[in-house]
Amino acid sequence: FNAFGPRNELFETSFANAQQVVKWISEQCRREALNADGFGAQIYAEADAAQLSEEEAGLLVRSLLTAGLDTTIFGLGAAMYCFATYPDQWRILRNDPRLVRPAFEEVIRFISPVQTFFRTTTREVEVAGITLGEGEKVLLFLASANRDPDMWDNPETFDIRRGATGHIGFGHGIHMCVGQYVARLEAEVLLGTLADKIASFEPDGAPVWRLNNTLHGLDSLPLTVRPAD
Repeated sequence: FNAFGPRNELFETSFANAQQVVKWISEQCRREALNADGFGAQIYAEADAAQLSEEEAGLLVRSLLTAGLDTTIFGLGAAMYCFATYPDQWRILRNDPRLVRPAFEEVIRFISPVQTFFRTTTREVEVAGITLGEGEKVLLFLASANRDPDMWDNPETFDIRRGATGHIGFGHGIHMCVGQYVARLEAEVLLGTLADKIASFEPDGAPVWRLNNTLHGLDSLPLTVRPAD
C-alpha cells in the first residue's frame, strides 16, 4: 500500500525488500502451499471446473493476501478503538446484538482504513469545473467522502445506529473490494462474540497509529478489557 505513492521515504523503505517480499507472496499463493479446506483451495477448485484459468486463480488468491490482510486487521483494530473511545456505543451494541453488522459499517465509515486510492482517466473529463485529460492519475479521498456532511448527518459522530450504508470504505462500482464480505463476516463473528463476553474496553495508554501512504490503522492499542458477569 505504500507503493501507491507518493514516492517518499515510506515508498523507498518498502521497496528496499520488494523482490524478496514478492517472491515470498508468490510462494504462499501456489496451490501446493494452501490448506485443502481454505478459501484459496476453493478458488483453485473453480479453475479445475473451468470457471477461471489457473493464472486467474493464482492472482485472485494473491489479491486476498495482499489486499485483504492489512485492511482487515486495521478494520478490526479500528472497531476496538471506536468502542473503547465511545463506550456508550459498546453498551448500545451489547443491548442489541442485531446492530453488529451496522456497527462495523459505521466503523469503516468513521475510520476509513483505506484512506485514498488512485484511478486513471480513460478519456478527457470535467470534474467540478476542472478538465482532466485522458490517462491522468486522479487521487480519490475515500475517508473525506465518508465524512461528507452532504451525505451524512453529524459525520464526525460515531453512531452505530445511523445506518452507514452507502459509505465507500470498500470502494464503489466495478472497483468494489472483492473480499469485502469476508471482512464483514470476520467482523460480525468477532464483534458478536465480544459483545456476549466483554462488558467494556477502556483505553490503557495512547494508541499508536502506523504511518502509511494509503492505509489508516493502528500499530498498537493498549486496552483494559473487562469481562461480562
